[in-house]
Amino acid sequence: MKIAVIGTGSVGSTLGRRWAELGQSVCFGVRDVSDADAKALVGQIKGDARLASVHDAAKDADVVVLAIPYAANAAAIASAGDLSGKILIDVTNPIGANFSLAVGWTTSGAEEVAKLAPRARVFKAMNQVGFEVMADPAFAAGRPVMFVAGDDSAGKNVVLDLVSALGFEAVDAGELAIARLIEPYALLWIHLMARRNLGRQFAFQLMRRQVREGS
Repeated sequence: MKIAVIGTGSVGSTLGRRWAELGQSVCFGVRDVSDADAKALVGQIKGDARLASVHDAAKDADVVVLAIPYAANAAAIASAGDLSGKILIDVTNPIGANFSLAVGWTTSGAEEVAKLAPRARVFKAMNQVGFEVMADPAFAAGRPVMFVAGDDSAGKNVVLDLVSALGFEAVDAGELAIARLIEPYALLWIHLMARRNLGRQFAFQLMRRQVREGS
């Protein structure tokens, strides 16, 4: 599968590296293909990884991943060009002042992305932990949960598989509008990390138990 990761920051570089090492073909979409740090990143990856402009990376991709600051989404989508039919995974969080939501409750960052790319198949995922957990989601207690929201069932199966391959318990949370719940949930992780001194090496887990009939 061809994956375009837009952005080479901590999240984008981590996701791209891991998917490339798992056998996917990854192209990082960047503004400057001569950037030394971006070239060094690709050179360190054991797998099929390369650099291209945002437009060229997205043009050849089956899946496009937005791994940039939320405020940069509009410019990145405009640079990407025609995204018709492509799976577009929004991993950004619309963070405002004092860890508030820049948008929320009656819409979501992911729904705003869908407005910018109306012919793409948009999904929310991989926004609920920091990049350190994305790099290594192994915990003694089991796999951390990662919720996925989106409207296209066939595309969602692809996203769930990509998330699961990273080591998460990928859970279908419902339609794209459920991003209105997932993004505040992600801010809880950020709050606990930044303001409650939990550090960055933690994640949430979904626990289930069997209930006997009649009990």
